Amino acid sequence: MRLRPVLEVAVPGLSAPIGGEKLVVIAGPCTLEALDLGLEIAGHMKAVCGRLGLPYIFKASFDKANRTSGRSPRGPGLETGLAWMAEIRARLQVPVLADVHETWQVEPAAAVVDVLQIPAFLCRQTDLLVAAGRSGRVVNIKKGQFLAPDDVAYAIQKVADTGNRAVFVTERGTVFGYHDLVVDLRGLVLLRDFGHPVIFDATHSVQRPGAAGGASGGQRRFVAALARAALAAGCDGLFIETHPNPAAAVSDGPNMVPLAQMQALLEQCVAIRAAVLEACDVPLESEEL
Repeated sequence: MRLRPVLEVAVPGLSAPIGGEKLVVIAGPCTLEALDLGLEIAGHMKAVCGRLGLPYIFKASFDKANRTSGRSPRGPGLETGLAWMAEIRARLQVPVLADVHETWQVEPAAAVVDVLQIPAFLCRQTDLLVAAGRSGRVVNIKKGQFLAPDDVAYAIQKVADTGNRAVFVTERGTVFGYHDLVVDLRGLVLLRDFGHPVIFDATHSVQRPGAAGGASGGQRRFVAALARAALAAGCDGLFIETHPNPAAAVSDGPNMVPLAQMQALLEQCVAIRAAVLEACDVPLESEEL
């Protein structure tokens, strides 16, 4: 059984397309906390990915509009956040990704970032999907925690109907019960059947929504195992939130990977990706197996 081919999505400044042979890495902090911190993380990840031959996209949020508590920090906001993203992009020569929560944010964000991300909670918001598609930017749709893989086809179609087919999907786990998520690896196969690349979000998949008393908890120790499993299942890239000191991060600290551990994790992932591609070159007796 070979990996089903998918549309290759080119991102400006990315060394290889998403959906091609190379494992793509999307990594950065949950929230933009400071310009210097963003530069530190992006610079470290660019160097790590460069050593491993991996295409790299920096990610961060300028506004976390879906925090559990209204008293939680949300980030620097649109104007300052986009200015920081533009600085990181220009100084380090890396493509950047940010999420948008409302249609009015799409135009200014699209003027700065290379990939517009539709948050998981908003993946059915038609006007937001259409606005992102019309921007002409690459669009990353995060599969809602509440959504079956089959239903993601309709979100993809909303973007594609604008004439923009530069879409990929990110799996980030499914609601399993109170304060818990589960990853169904069958979903990665089903999502790729739609013909677009699929990224696995290894850190939000171990999140425990609302489990930390007005904030989300997480189980960082499962990140590596889930990342390895997702690569074996045939995903096209990894989405990983990272921070030099996750305990001090303003959001999602419990599920973020310490920056110093990222190279070791990605070295494992590169080896598994290579093994999967090699194994898939050997046909099985039945392609339906």
